[in-house]
Amino acid sequence: MSFPKFAKIRQKFQVESIKDIPATISEQFNHVKSDEKIKPGMEIAITVGSRGIANIPLIVKSVADEIKRRGATPFIIPSMGSHGGATAEGQIEVLEGLGVTEESTGCEIRSSMEVDVIGETSAGIPVYIDKHANKADGIIIMGRVKPHTDFKNKIESGVLKMASIGMGKHKQALALHTYGIKGISEMMPEVGKVAIKNSNTLFGIAIVENAHEETAIIEAINPDEIEDQERKLLEKAFNLMPSLPVDEMDILLVDEIGKNYSGTGMDTNIIGRIRVLGVEEPKKPNIKYVIASNLSEASHGNALGIGLADLTTKRLFEKIDLKTMNENVVTSTFLDRAKIPIVLDNDQEALNAALRANWGVAWEDARIVRIPNTLHIGELLVSEVIFNELKDKENIEVLEDLNEIKFDEDGYFLPM
Repeated sequence: MSFPKFAKIRQKFQVESIKDIPATISEQFNHVKSDEKIKPGMEIAITVGSRGIANIPLIVKSVADEIKRRGATPFIIPSMGSHGGATAEGQIEVLEGLGVTEESTGCEIRSSMEVDVIGETSAGIPVYIDKHANKADGIIIMGRVKPHTDFKNKIESGVLKMASIGMGKHKQALALHTYGIKGISEMMPEVGKVAIKNSNTLFGIAIVENAHEETAIIEAINPDEIEDQERKLLEKAFNLMPSLPVDEMDILLVDEIGKNYSGTGMDTNIIGRIRVLGVEEPKKPNIKYVIASNLSEASHGNALGIGLADLTTKRLFEKIDLKTMNENVVTSTFLDRAKIPIVLDNDQEALNAALRANWGVAWEDARIVRIPNTLHIGELLVSEVIFNELKDKENIEVLEDLNEIKFDEDGYFLPM
């Protein structure tokens, strides 16, 4: 039997974006009266996480430049819990994979997994902080505000999460994840608030992206306003979040998974799968089979999220660094996300298997979507049935008409 034909389309989202990032950051420094907080000779720590945030090297450099302009010395602390294999060297490698280096940002990176205890929560959870941050004269806690991939609450991913699991490193991640989903959904915000209160935090910088993964909002926030403002920004992030163009799919082909695209390798908000014990699965989108084709180089072998897929390829499987992935998943306690799905020789065999298991649907009628990764879903391929549903919609632009699907000599999809 033959594969369905595919067309390439572009989704048009309502977007707003920042055109001049350095100027915006300069305005935000003035908004929080940073001249009164940053004095000549001070050393200021800037938190940088492991996520693939748009323009992150430029954003960090612009923040560092504003600090230098006030006569102080900026430095970066990797703030990513147990990522990078829970090693100082591994976390520097993660930053390098994001383009955040001492050369690109103009400031030193001080990486360590050592932490100090600076307090505890009302439930008795110890609050940790990176030792370099704790020694700094000031800290700027920077993070992207977006819907979390593990839970839904009024505070999800953002500045408070960076203040807690980010700055608290592997020890804080362990302390919170010991409580399962409750640890990060309910206890994490208080850890972040204690960390901010008991440290030299000058202010937070919240980043929000639009549906095209462009920088939409950069906002500096005074410490006592972070919680309230983060709630408001999360609502904006939800409204700006992209989605796949249809809710019902037989097969979703994901060209590449990785930590640079989502903390879960594939964004659970995009694929409609969470797979955390005790957390209800999203009602949409509804996808029968997910195929993960490859692992990003920026993930350094950490294939966490592979358990969200049903099928994968030998190419991806052979790139997995089990030690790095297992360190991350055991810390999180969400073990299902590292389960290895059925491994096929290549994309062609994986697609064959998924279509074979797609009961009662002729291959040419299968509802299939192919995306480069879950962070970039503006341009995608759709099978003929879905294409006929979408082609006349106002928010859809047809880039390439229906064509036969093509594989390389090893049976992998040709680049989109």
